[in-house]
Amino acid sequence: MAVQTVAGNTTSSAPAVDLGPAAALSCRECGERFELGPLFACASCFGPLEVAYDLPTGSPEELRKRIEAGPDNIWRYAPLLPVPADVAEKPNLNPGFTKLVKADNLARELGVTGGLYVKDDSGNPTHSFKDRVVAIAVEAARAFGFTTLSCSSTGNLAGAVGAAAARAGLRSCVFIPHDLEQGKVVMAAVYGGELVGIEGNYDDVNRFCSELIGDPLGEGWGFVNVNLRPYYGEGSKTLAYEICEQLGWRLPDQIVIPIASGSQLTKIDKGFQELIKLGLVEDRAYKIFGAQAEGCSPVSAAFKAGHDVVRPQKPNTIAKSLAIGNPADGPYVLDIARRTGGAVEDVTDEQVVDAIKLLARTEGVFGETAGGVTLGVTKKLIEAGVIDPALTTVVLNTGDGLKTLDAVSATSQATATIKPSLDAFRAAGLVAN
Repeated sequence: MAVQTVAGNTTSSAPAVDLGPAAALSCRECGERFELGPLFACASCFGPLEVAYDLPTGSPEELRKRIEAGPDNIWRYAPLLPVPADVAEKPNLNPGFTKLVKADNLARELGVTGGLYVKDDSGNPTHSFKDRVVAIAVEAARAFGFTTLSCSSTGNLAGAVGAAAARAGLRSCVFIPHDLEQGKVVMAAVYGGELVGIEGNYDDVNRFCSELIGDPLGEGWGFVNVNLRPYYGEGSKTLAYEICEQLGWRLPDQIVIPIASGSQLTKIDKGFQELIKLGLVEDRAYKIFGAQAEGCSPVSAAFKAGHDVVRPQKPNTIAKSLAIGNPADGPYVLDIARRTGGAVEDVTDEQVVDAIKLLARTEGVFGETAGGVTLGVTKKLIEAGVIDPALTTVVLNTGDGLKTLDAVSATSQATATIKPSLDAFRAAGLVAN
């Protein structure tokens, strides 16, 4: 199929760029292909675009060796990403290759016998998985000559964009709902870029950004999750690559992934499929499960109702990083969950808090509310017999609990306050028998 060039900002004619193995943009719906550029919607059917590749050929063993010899960050996978070959030499935050925690204590608590792992992305530079996707978007922004990096964000992305732009020497201006957790506001503002609160929820913020792109005010702006979205989304594939490599180049049997826009889940599936195609992992069945908070669960509701479309909801949950009421990739999440034999489930805010504390108590990992959603859903699905405890299971923790302290502060206080004496300590009843 011929590759087309589309005009305009979402739009203007695509320049010749070096984005490594990226060959074109391809429509998920109709398959139409377009030249690489700051595009996110198909000109023929308005379907979403994603990056198509000329993937490496040759021996899987040689490719494994090449990856393993690479840096301890996402750039070890540069041959599989839309980035130039010299990306590791450029100023960036070098995210990725975070810990895959073998969670034996948590496994015993949940009755999992097949191996339970927590992929802990709180170890990234701004303490969330968003550093991965922004790192890829920065390379696209450089390639297309953008001077301002921007985004609509529920919090974590705002901080990741601010930090990455500062490191890359770009201006940043990010937009957030006005009522975000204060920790995330500080985390986004500290990097010196412009931070703008919008009265409304995330979907209102996203609509505003879409309008700004089409206005002369947005000239020269790269919105990582709008006109750079096809490239940005590819950063989530690195979670799939790392998990398989850290498991000894094998697929997990089951994986539980939080859903905001749904892009992370769809791209992890894409990453698994690419590894299979390249011969880097054995081609075998795996199940993908999606996790949402009950107060913002449009994909879960659609899955349970057997629908193929997702009805938008007005978010009302403590898991604000997942509070996207109209998730762009919702229908694709439904397809993947059903194709792999997985499911999409939701949990209450109370269950989210309980799961945050469970993970901290058993494994010493303090996850943010999104991590509480994922573990809460994992626990719920194990108890319902949907997740098989005898199979290898990976649970994602996508951010640091220090960003969402309000969620657990009321139930996480000092055990006792005493006078500085041994008698007072004895009287408090804290002495171990």
